[in-house]
Amino acid sequence: MRNTRALTMIGVALVMALAAVVLAAQWIAGQSASNSNKVAVALLDISMGARITPELVHMVDWPVNSMPPGAVLDLKALDGRITRSNIQRGEPLMESKLAPAGTTGGLSAVVSAGKRAMTVRVNDVVGVAGFALPGNFVDILVNTQNDFHGDTAPREQAISKIVLERILVLAIAQESNRDDTKPKVVNAVTLELTPEQVEKLDLARSVGTLSLVLRNQIDPQSANTEGATKSSLLDDGKPRPAAAPMPAPAVAAAPAAPRPRPAPRAPEGDKVEVIKGLERSSQQF
Repeated sequence: MRNTRALTMIGVALVMALAAVVLAAQWIAGQSASNSNKVAVALLDISMGARITPELVHMVDWPVNSMPPGAVLDLKALDGRITRSNIQRGEPLMESKLAPAGTTGGLSAVVSAGKRAMTVRVNDVVGVAGFALPGNFVDILVNTQNDFHGDTAPREQAISKIVLERILVLAIAQESNRDDTKPKVVNAVTLELTPEQVEKLDLARSVGTLSLVLRNQIDPQSANTEGATKSSLLDDGKPRPAAAPMPAPAVAAAPAAPRPRPAPRAPEGDKVEVIKGLERSSQQF
């Protein structure tokens, strides 16, 4: 009897322990479910401008407290969407990296709203020796002739001036991949500009020669330069000779003193002419 009672108590204890484990597991699962959400994550590396298919993404649990802003929580929302930037394997898909729904693939999906893509011809020098890569920011320098109005008739003066600043490079030649950091010498660069900047760049390349100037990615400061001319290029900072002093204005000469008038002559007496024969004489009285 005693063995039967002991076995019964052991069995009851095991059942209660198993029930406790099940309840604890359910509680932990419930807590985990309430503290996480399903997020779409890339299964493979997805390049910029690619169309997303079900084979490229899957859903994983993601902690609610560290949810990325704009993360996609439904696979149906990704059907046919186009990426605006490269997405690495294991990276969550966010709306900021996707083109609007209905956008077709290609470079047009990468261009931001309100912007335009424009291509300019470059060479190994103009293109910063191939270091201007997709995703970089550049300034655009133009060398042209400036109408100079001096003291005489108007004349043309050579000038180099930065006309556009912090312009995003979308693609080089036919490549828009931003992962490669190796320099590539190409003959064309595609830039992202506003409509006003497009007009300015088109005018600049028609009146002069262009150069791309690579700038720091996180530097937002504007240059605000006046441009470089031949006179400013040759100015070595040495003090210039002082101008010759202007001659003093002539002082009007003082008027000459009036000459003394001659003293009046004494009045003369009467004069009488005397004629004797052929002789003539005068007598003063």
